[in-house]
Formats: sequence, C-alpha cells, structure tokens
Amino acid sequence: MYAVKANPSPDLLGVLWDNGIVHYDTASIGEVRLVKATLPDATCHFMHPIKAPEAIAEAYFEHGVRTFSLDSMDELHKIVAATDGATDLTLCVRMRVSSEYAKLSLGSKFGVAQGEAKDLLIATRQVADALGICFHVGSQTMSPDAYANAMERVRAAIVEAGVTVDVIDVGGGFPSRYPGMTPPPLERFFETIHRAFESLPISYSAELWAEPGRALCAEYASVVVRVEHRRGAELFINDGAYGSLFDAAHIGWKYPVQLLRQPESDARDMDFSFWGPTCDDIDQMQGPFPLPADTRSGDYFEIGMLGAYGSAMRTAFNGFGNGETVLTDDEPMESMYIELDPVPAFVSNNVVKL
Repeated sequence: MYAVKANPSPDLLGVLWDNGIVHYDTASIGEVRLVKATLPDATCHFMHPIKAPEAIAEAYFEHGVRTFSLDSMDELHKIVAATDGATDLTLCVRMRVSSEYAKLSLGSKFGVAQGEAKDLLIATRQVADALGICFHVGSQTMSPDAYANAMERVRAAIVEAGVTVDVIDVGGGFPSRYPGMTPPPLERFFETIHRAFESLPISYSAELWAEPGRALCAEYASVVVRVEHRRGAELFINDGAYGSLFDAAHIGWKYPVQLLRQPESDARDMDFSFWGPTCDDIDQMQGPFPLPADTRSGDYFEIGMLGAYGSAMRTAFNGFGNGETVLTDDEPMESMYIELDPVPAFVSNNVVKL
C-alpha cells in the first residue's frame, strides 16, 4: 500500500493506480477523503495509531475502511466503539522497533513495547476479524538488517501472546538514492523480509504487507529554482525551508543539483549553501550543494529527488509558494530502479518551476 503522506499529489496517485497500486496507507481522515475522491475504487487503510473517534467512524461508515492500526488498549476500545462493535475489522497492533539503521527515526512516538504487547495482542485478537502486527523501522533505512531484527521482535511477541496472526505489515522505510546515501539494492531488502516472514509462527494463510512511500515517489519530482542573489558561496533562491526544501533545511538532507544554462558552464564545481526566500534565518539549506563556480544571479538550476515530501511539506509562508507545475517524461536524477547515463537538463517526471 502506498503511504500517501510522502506525496499526496492526485496526479501521482493516478500514476500509481495505473501501475497496479490499489491499496493506500492513509494517516488521517483528510487523506482518506483525498484518495477516495481521486480513486473511488481504492482500498484505504487507516494506519495512524491514534485517531479521533469521529475520523474512525467516518472512515468506516462512509469510506469503507476496514483496516486500522493501534498501539494501546485505549485506541482498541476507541475503534470498537466508533465502529459500533464491527466484526469485519483488520486490526494491526503496532510494535515499537529500533530505527538504528534509518536516517530518520520513527521509533519513539508510536508502538507498544515488546514486554507490553502480550495483553494488547490477546485483547485485539478477541475483537478483530483479522489480527495484524505492524511496525516501522524508520525512514530511509539503509540496511535490510533492520527488517530482520524487527521480525525477531515480532516473533517473540507472537510466541509470548500465543495468538494466531493473519497479517504482518513491515511498514515503510524502503530507501531511495541521494547524494552521500547509496543503499543496497531493494531486492536485498525483499529477500530478507520474505525469509523472515516464512519463518514466523503465523497462520498458514497470513498475508505480508508493506507501506512504501519514499521508495515509490522520490524519483517523481524535481524543483527548478532561480538564483535571486549570490553572496560568496551563498545562493539566495526562491524556494526553501518553508517550501519544497523543508528536509534540506531542517534535517540537512542533500539533493542532487544541476545548473540549467545554455550554453553549459565549463567552470569547475564548488560547494554552495542556499538561503530561501522568506525573511527568517531558519530558511537556510547548508548542503553543501555542488554547482559550477560561475553560478550567478538569474541562473536556474534543478534540485532533484523531491518527489518524496517535497510537495507535501510546502507552505505559502511569507507570501511565497506559488509555482508552475510542468509534467515531463524524462529520467530522474538518481534512481534505485534504473542505471542512469549522465543527466541531461530537465530530467524529472514532475518539474515544479518557482
């Protein structure tokens, strides 16, 4: 199931649907509404462990959602009450696992601890039509060992609780390629997961689920920005921390960049940092981002691999945020799926020109 939070673009949802993705991981009633409005026949799964009762009720009664996640007795009781004691629910207990192999941790906020899982699994089994266990090893996970280790925690919890499990959901975390981050091939992740799944003490008909977000959409979009001013090795550009470059500013994420100039520059690259368009000091992307040393005011350059979270995090703070979306049919700047030749200009599937 595609994790909608990574990029909720209706155009992207349509691309995924056309390529066989019919299940969607939704984390809010807003995302449920979006998916059902865009893809009426899609199956939504409400995988946020804490939900408002009215959101659960609307998802169940109005949108046909039958899968919900939880990590506490309170949430279990809330789901049962909000669905009027429904007997057709798939309930996935979220376990807390390590994020040690991930670039972004998702191991602190949600998940029942292994030592506390027994009672919750037993209670959930009693009201669920299908019982699942889910987890999330963290975003941009760089080693398949993360999934093997998480599956061992799942194994121990199943044995201790003595319940029949119908679904194992390994969550997201599947990586993409970025400057300085080259993960192993995705096949290695899949092989590790399948091997661990086959060894679990679960129902013979149990299903294996996953919730990829970044891995399905990171290569989908770039942003083309303009240099408004240069100050030494600092470039003032018209996108930034409150826009598509939220991750570049707040967690130091590095993206591939390429100057778009004809004729092409023959200057050597140098490392730049960026300032965004707002009035705030926090609107800074340290990088470093290598661009030709003669990059100047008025130049445009492409920032690639922004399909994951780039458009999802954008705001119109300080009056900035307008942009033109241009659909193209070219290769991404980095890829986990294809071997790329040297990258030509304008090489994303969805270029946003600000």
